[in-house]
Amino acid sequence: MDYTLSEEQEQLRRLVEEFVGRDAKPYLDKHGREDFPWPLFRKLGELGLAAIPFPLAYGGGGLDYRCYALVLEELSRLGTALGSALAVHGLPQLILAKFGNEEQKQKYLPAMARAELLGAFALTEPHAGSDAQAIKTRAELRGDSYVLNGQKIWITHGGEADVYLVMAVTEKGLGAKGISAFIVEKGAPGLSFGKRERPMGLPHHTREVFFDDCVIPQANLVGNAGDGFKVAMTALDSGRITIAATSIGLAQQALDYALSYTLERTAFGKHIAEFQGIQFMLADMAAAVEAARCVMRKAAYLRDSGLPFNLEASMAKLLATDAAMKVTTDAVQIYGGYGTSEDYPVQELMREAKISQIVEGTNQIQRMVIARELLKKLRQ
Repeated sequence: MDYTLSEEQEQLRRLVEEFVGRDAKPYLDKHGREDFPWPLFRKLGELGLAAIPFPLAYGGGGLDYRCYALVLEELSRLGTALGSALAVHGLPQLILAKFGNEEQKQKYLPAMARAELLGAFALTEPHAGSDAQAIKTRAELRGDSYVLNGQKIWITHGGEADVYLVMAVTEKGLGAKGISAFIVEKGAPGLSFGKRERPMGLPHHTREVFFDDCVIPQANLVGNAGDGFKVAMTALDSGRITIAATSIGLAQQALDYALSYTLERTAFGKHIAEFQGIQFMLADMAAAVEAARCVMRKAAYLRDSGLPFNLEASMAKLLATDAAMKVTTDAVQIYGGYGTSEDYPVQELMREAKISQIVEGTNQIQRMVIARELLKKLRQ
């Protein structure tokens, strides 16, 4: 595989860079990140960036995951937080594109591609994070409707999204085989949201989601009853490539800041870039970012080629998020006391990096997945 950018990919990268400079930066400088940036999200749809790897037949870009990862990395490198928003929006799109029936695809995917509808993925519960099979939210078939009862937490775009892909138990006692996937639209009777949660280092677009006799049509079942765990894990396998991409962009941003700062700050009569200790830190930071980028692009290449990629996706997520944590921490160290100040950007990047090690499957879970896949190959 070729790790260099094709002409098409370079054009895509420049499109993102121009969008950020022209639209995103001025908007975020004026409005901040407290509220969901609806105008910027709509603009992503206008530019054809809200559904890059999804089918042309449903309004998507028809491009591959390498292009998708490139856009997510660039949005994160340029400091917009839109990379994470787009990655989350992509999870329900992926599920509907792969598992949805024709009616569901026609109803939701074109509008999501145009960024007229925002998507969310609702799996995690108070006692079911890494142990996703332990979810308690129930969905009971009553006549021609499903009735949902339960609670989800840490749902990105909670209260903002128009379309929620929700995992719920339809058959008790079957574990993963008893979980099904559902489309729940904002405004459904019995659907409500808690107060904004304030996760470290992220914009505050995260809420609890409650289902209190929430009634949805039977037609909102995605795939077959009992497919939900498979649906969720399929989405998360690809999602690990996207979280790797956003983490690499974040780490690259921190490295860029650190490099510039070493040529500005002086100590003992010279720029700190001239000190070997600082040079070694910069070298390690750059090597970590590039290594993670290569594994992430390999995972995307395998996915695009129709080959098994979950091992490499877990490796990419593990390496990229650990690299982001290390690189941002070192950037704070290079800035010294200034690095801890809210007047400088690197402390915020360090806070953002920490949560990347937790979402989309903790890095401890990634190590379990990697070891399991390695041992599986030996036993074949």
